[in-house]
Amino acid sequence: MKKIMVGNHAVSWGVMLARAEVIPAYPITPQTTIVEELSVLCADGRLKARFIPVESEHSAMACSIGSSAAGVRTFTATSSQGLALMHEMLHWASGARLPIVMANVNRALGSPYNIWGEQSDSLAQRDTGWLQIYCESNQEVLDTVLQAFKIAEQVLLPVMLVLDAFILSHTAEPVDIPDQKLADNFLPSYRPDMRLNSKDPRIFGCLAPPEYMMEFRYKIQQAMLQSKEVCRRVDEEFGRTFGRSYGVVEAYRCDGADLILVTAGSITSTARVAVDALRDKGRKVGLLKLRLFRPFPKEELLDIVRGVDKIAVLDRNLSAGIGGIFAQEIRAAFCNEKDRPPIYSYIGGLGGRDITLQTLNEVVYQTYERSRPEEVSAWVGLRT
Repeated sequence: MKKIMVGNHAVSWGVMLARAEVIPAYPITPQTTIVEELSVLCADGRLKARFIPVESEHSAMACSIGSSAAGVRTFTATSSQGLALMHEMLHWASGARLPIVMANVNRALGSPYNIWGEQSDSLAQRDTGWLQIYCESNQEVLDTVLQAFKIAEQVLLPVMLVLDAFILSHTAEPVDIPDQKLADNFLPSYRPDMRLNSKDPRIFGCLAPPEYMMEFRYKIQQAMLQSKEVCRRVDEEFGRTFGRSYGVVEAYRCDGADLILVTAGSITSTARVAVDALRDKGRKVGLLKLRLFRPFPKEELLDIVRGVDKIAVLDRNLSAGIGGIFAQEIRAAFCNEKDRPPIYSYIGGLGGRDITLQTLNEVVYQTYERSRPEEVSAWVGLRT
């Protein structure tokens, strides 16, 4: 079945197809219509889940932790300041190895007050032990919800799927909605081996002294590293089942490229058009879509960019004091590679400012013109 729907409702319908059982909900713009639609789906009986309105995002994650620990499939959603308020509880979720799935609608963090798109909110949580997957389209959003639950429940770590405010969250596109029986075959019911159970009492969240704490962290790191292969397998299985797959990264027109542009999220769709136009003009430009951010797909990126003269990374985010976050992560991942290409970092689109074909052309032509990066991160689209 195909349906015209906004990105937020694509999340909601993905959650319905996944048969989530508990949904702690707190509204925040531009995420609000995710939980509003889920409340409707629960109220009319299409989704048999416990919908729990809570008083804050901190409580939403605390409630998610409790329900997931009790052994039920759990979903929640947030944005921006709400995600920041959850920060403490995100560590508790990953430390307890709970397969919670959360959608974060990227929105700028205050101050000043802004409700439009920027990836800084989710990227500020990159060290919390959550997998992070960045979506390009509303179809990818719905599909990623199903994939995220399957990944989380295999590696026992929480997964954050990320979509851009308004560009996806409030923009309608045709979305293919899978048959429920196919979804059930792809994602069976969640039945954990260990859960809160009064008939089989165990200790959860106990004190870990120095003799044990490092081993807890080591196992989380190993699970995170191993989850990359799980993400790949789940995506391939999804492709066999539903006819669509996305990979952990995607190379677009990278064969024979001398410059590769790296993007994440909805910028990628505009970048495809820019790359096609540049190719028509004889420029050997390719595009690399970074879909999986945690764990970081270093080897997959290297396989694509080997032999390329230059890499240009366009970040819709900022780590104040250093620059674009994706660019810094790629630089760090490549630092020990002998033949790594120079990485040019650009920042644009903050606070919802449009990233246009002109913006992307400016990034590409600046990269061609400069023999080496002249600054840590260059800014594009600034008003002068």
